[in-house]
Amino acid sequence: MGTTGAAMLLIRPFLRANDYRKNRTFMVVFFIFLVANVGGSLTPLGDPPLFLGFLHGVSFFWTFKIMPHMLAVAVLLLVIYFVLDTYHYRKEGVTAPVESDVKEPLKLDGVHNFIFLAGIIGSVLMSGMVDWGDVNTFGVHRAVQDWVRDGLLIIMGILSLVSTSRSLREDNAFTWFPIIEVAYLFIGIFITMIPCLLILKAGSQGALAFLISGVTQPTHYFWVTGALSSFLDNAPTYLTFFNTALGSFYPGMPEADAVPLLMTENAIYLKAISAGAVFFGACSYIGNAPNFMVRSISEEAGTPMPSFFGYILKYTLIYLIPCYVVITLIFF
Repeated sequence: MGTTGAAMLLIRPFLRANDYRKNRTFMVVFFIFLVANVGGSLTPLGDPPLFLGFLHGVSFFWTFKIMPHMLAVAVLLLVIYFVLDTYHYRKEGVTAPVESDVKEPLKLDGVHNFIFLAGIIGSVLMSGMVDWGDVNTFGVHRAVQDWVRDGLLIIMGILSLVSTSRSLREDNAFTWFPIIEVAYLFIGIFITMIPCLLILKAGSQGALAFLISGVTQPTHYFWVTGALSSFLDNAPTYLTFFNTALGSFYPGMPEADAVPLLMTENAIYLKAISAGAVFFGACSYIGNAPNFMVRSISEEAGTPMPSFFGYILKYTLIYLIPCYVVITLIFF
């Protein structure tokens, strides 16, 4: 489902399950850490940078090689969460609401939407597996399969809206506000980050040549890819250092020949790039799109959330970065 799909599916039930608690802010932040970012590291469908790697020849199941990294981060964060949750629970002195005497069977409403969900996953996967050529649309050359994918995604969304009772979305407290807010925000971010991405794309010929040239060890790839992914879009950042690694180890070799070698001979570098791009998306609200959507939904539901810099200072630097230092020491 990807980090965005999983976060949107789970955040409202998560908030409802804990609505009797006084301190919910840290819960949502750790939700962002684990569900909206770290959890998307196992397949190309999990996070956009890994999908870009898939489009450039990284085999679909290769990303399972960073499962130990993901599990290590998840265990560390869950242990920290358990300690924080236990402390706040005892300090609050609250108890969960008493169960009602009326027993309701567990069931899923709107279950037919899983058909549309499967269609969305299949559409995304299809666009990375076929090559139907390019088409010129108003001067823009774009792959035919990408247009087909986007059309199918729109159709699936419309079918879901038409075929699902409005009362189900009302019961789930669904509104368009968080999506619209994030759309406005990320349009601005993507427009203003274009110069930064072009500088990165220029590599050794650009203004950040010193940074690109200085990235030589797995640790460098992990932290530099991650640091830039925290504030720029992690997909093009992944691609920049993916190409940097290819150019460093296999200069002049066609990509189709070089990528399989990078996956085998120098797999640790590709693991560092992949883990850095996915994990560090949790470091700020703009590191990954679902982060800000979760924040917006949580505030709309009455859970106070830290400011942009408050998030970084109170949570990223204190809890997240030390976990990544441990990952570096163990794996890179």
